[in-house]
Amino acid sequence: MQTSFTPAQLADPQVAESEKILRKCVHCGFCTATCPTYVTLGNELDSPRGRIYLIKDMLENGRAADKETVLHIDRCLSCLACMTTCPSGVNYMHLVDHARAHIEETYKRPLADRFIRAVLAFVLPYPSRFRAALKLARFGRPLSGLFGKVPGLRPLSSMLRLAPSAVPPASKAALPGRHVPAGERRGRVAILTGCAQPVLDPGINEATISLLNRLGVEVVVPEGEGCCGALVHHMGREEQALISARNNVDAWARQIEQGGLDAIIVTASGCGTTIKDYGFMLRLDPAYAQKAALVSALARDITEYLATLDLPQPVIAPGLTVAYHSACSMQHGQKITRQPKELLTRAGFVVREPREGHLCCGSAGTYNILQPEISARLRDRKVKNIEATGAEVIATGNIGCITQIATVAKMPIVHTVELLDWAYGGRKPAGVPEAKEAARV
Repeated sequence: MQTSFTPAQLADPQVAESEKILRKCVHCGFCTATCPTYVTLGNELDSPRGRIYLIKDMLENGRAADKETVLHIDRCLSCLACMTTCPSGVNYMHLVDHARAHIEETYKRPLADRFIRAVLAFVLPYPSRFRAALKLARFGRPLSGLFGKVPGLRPLSSMLRLAPSAVPPASKAALPGRHVPAGERRGRVAILTGCAQPVLDPGINEATISLLNRLGVEVVVPEGEGCCGALVHHMGREEQALISARNNVDAWARQIEQGGLDAIIVTASGCGTTIKDYGFMLRLDPAYAQKAALVSALARDITEYLATLDLPQPVIAPGLTVAYHSACSMQHGQKITRQPKELLTRAGFVVREPREGHLCCGSAGTYNILQPEISARLRDRKVKNIEATGAEVIATGNIGCITQIATVAKMPIVHTVELLDWAYGGRKPAGVPEAKEAARV
């Protein structure tokens, strides 16, 4: 794509990076075939190619974002299916992130939208606030239908409908400390506790620590680590995202200095995509660029790390048929497609892949709150394809997908690591059918 940025514009490193990305686009349109919003809405401006034109026009002319541009950028899920499809290597992720930051700086949203986004940024990245908000949500749930009838308040309705009826008790697994294996130590890793996941489903990290300890891996929960920054990063709140990134880099750098780390384990693939991008996000910060690049290089999804270990024979023969839902942040963001399915198969599960597995379920961080109508259509399409597999349980690697799909699915959905932990001697995840065979001798 031809561009005409001025030398003065290109002096801004963010603009210069976006200009390089724009030049790689050849208008081929392959991205439209795999873009969930284009497939759903059929509007060229709701495709990656259409959004690229809007972003180019906005940045090249140095103008503030307008209503139409914001509408179509807001509809982007950041699922990154377009990057998997693109034959030219266009880094749409970095381009749309820059566009969102520009929108946040130059566009004044309607009051209700500003309020809801401010609430999300204030609550979601902080576990204690999020836990309190979920407990209060049960009092507001009867009003969700009323809020849903008012366009500006529909996100509030979505928040109330997505909130669980009960909040699990806080887990010790989220507290800073060391989890040491009983026998010989074969590795040492840090684990991201994060923000929303330990509140919604603390059992995920509990299963991860349990499994890794039995495999001889010491697991460290560092002091000072918290939200990865993805939720606010995708709302264009760049400074808040960078604060989170720096805090985490500092926390993990201390652990690297004190005892070394083989990996930084991430159990929410949406967080993993962002942490693996810390090196880029902090590349212009001389105090953090090198440390951030090291952290990104050490970040591993739990299935990515488990695939490198010498696993024993499973303790049970589960024999259950599992529909594996590959989260967008896993397959498109991190390019992890093989390891989760191979691990489940090796553990004794029968793995089935749903049709249209490349399409997003509609969760996408805060998307199912801010864009509830499109999100619901994608969710229903995804669940229909999953249920057509005839599976007994759904496995996935992202808490957002679990929350989204569970609202309508007729079968249990759990994190992949919970099934693996069970197969290798841990506890059975709640709601999952019993194993087909008794414990192995």
